[in-house]
Amino acid sequence: MMRPFPQGWDVIVHRRVSCCYNLSAHKQDDLRALIQVFLDEKSFEGCAGLEITDEIRLTIAGYACILLLGGQSDFYPKLRTILVYPHAYLAPHFGHQPDGTVIEGLQQRAGESWSFGNIVLSWDDILRDTANPQKGRNVVFHEFAHQLDVESGSTQGAPILPANTGYSDWARILNNEYEALINTVEQGGESLLDQYGTISPAEFFAVVTECFFLKSRDLESQHPELYKQMKIYFQQDPARYSGVDV
Repeated sequence: MMRPFPQGWDVIVHRRVSCCYNLSAHKQDDLRALIQVFLDEKSFEGCAGLEITDEIRLTIAGYACILLLGGQSDFYPKLRTILVYPHAYLAPHFGHQPDGTVIEGLQQRAGESWSFGNIVLSWDDILRDTANPQKGRNVVFHEFAHQLDVESGSTQGAPILPANTGYSDWARILNNEYEALINTVEQGGESLLDQYGTISPAEFFAVVTECFFLKSRDLESQHPELYKQMKIYFQQDPARYSGVDV
């Protein structure tokens, strides 16, 4: 039996995790249960003087567990610790030039996902995203999508799909959509999907994950095949969420 979910926690989740407003009462109960397990299994560490609070833990856990409502992951098994900075932080960056040389330096980041052990997030950027969900950006969704991706053994935009799911359809549709986004960006066009998704198939999957949950109806309308594949993977249909069981 699930432990009672503290009322104060509910207040935080409903204030910070905008997606939960559209969940039915049953799915909200599922989310609470997932959050409790997530908080039991994962540790949080504040960086650069940030003190970890219930608000920080529950906001991150809430969005991370939205991705798990379809039951496709065993609570991010490769993840142990979430490191949280107060602001965007500097991290080592290696850039490859056309002539083959490598440039080393520091890059400002809002988050990053490691293949094993850690996720790093900026609390300021989380607050920015949660205050403006209509923009379709959410660094927690993005970095935890990478964690789902890496469960297959590598981050290539090809997570472990549900049983009896056709990988050929997934590969064909996501590759076509990825190439279409690259072409749109190169031609100076506009797209529902963030151009950051052109960097690699892994980043494309993370960007589409953000859009799937935050701009679900637009994604379904403009990219129906892509929406269908994400619906199959996440075992969720956020375009239909309306606060009632369907």
